[in-house]
Amino acid sequence: MTTETESPIMDPISQVSSNPGSPVDAPVAEAIAHAAEAAVAAAPAAPKVERKFLAEVLVVTSGKGGVGKTTTSASIACGLARQGKKVCVIDFDVGLRNLDLIMGCERRVVYDFVNVIHGECTLRQALIKDKRFDNLYVLAASQTRDKDALTKDGVEKVLADLGDDGFQYIVCDSPAGIEKGAFLAMYFADRAIVVVNPEVSSVRDSDRILGLLASKTRRAEKGQKVKEHLLLTRYSPARVEKGDMLSIKDVQEILGLEVIGVIPEAPEVLQSSNSGEPVILAAESHAGQAYTDAVARLLGEKRELRFTTAEKKGFFAKLFGG
Repeated sequence: MTTETESPIMDPISQVSSNPGSPVDAPVAEAIAHAAEAAVAAAPAAPKVERKFLAEVLVVTSGKGGVGKTTTSASIACGLARQGKKVCVIDFDVGLRNLDLIMGCERRVVYDFVNVIHGECTLRQALIKDKRFDNLYVLAASQTRDKDALTKDGVEKVLADLGDDGFQYIVCDSPAGIEKGAFLAMYFADRAIVVVNPEVSSVRDSDRILGLLASKTRRAEKGQKVKEHLLLTRYSPARVEKGDMLSIKDVQEILGLEVIGVIPEAPEVLQSSNSGEPVILAAESHAGQAYTDAVARLLGEKRELRFTTAEKKGFFAKLFGG
């Protein structure tokens, strides 16, 4: 008595592979391929892992150009480094870089921010170590690219990598306005220094920036708030008394911000910028001292505002027009 051997049960793929000459070979294989493609397409995309920043990200921003953002970024970065913090200051003004000039390192720029984002060099290759402070580094902007060269993912990676490398503060020098470079400079910020001249147009434009900080940042998307500070630049108490300039109180009431510093109008600001020496390092300058006070307040120290009242002329000065 003979017994029949049971045929093994084979899946369609095995059947196709074992019978290459079968007339159903191609249709079955095609159907399986389409089913696999459909399954991959229907599968949910893996969620993007958000990297945690170990450094505090500080953006220096404004709505209006020419108010002193880059001067402020350089001085704040130097001030933090002078307090022993490890700091990187980044120029987000792609195409119009100026930070390297004010920091006095323009001749040492080999690679820039955009090179890092596009993988054309490493972050360490692009960082320029300051000659005055061992714990201060500059990441220059590109002069040959446009704003579209910056990407959100690229900026996030650079900021996260800096934190992983031991940096405590990252100062983002934002271009003026609300275009892409300015948006990316503020998007990842933990704190913002809003730089304002005490004039109506500057204040109005900065009010728009406050709206973006409250709605278009990563913190805003999480229901959190970017800590905002007001920095007044080119302040002239004498012109305020004459009614030619808004007072500190006027600007505070309009913008509703805490004042972290008031920088007096002073010729040393321009002189320092031209010489590649941030004005905060000019110890005798009132502007330099005001920036030093602003950095101290940023770090939580209580300091009275200085250089905010006009000097009273003595009798002989009034008499002889001094």
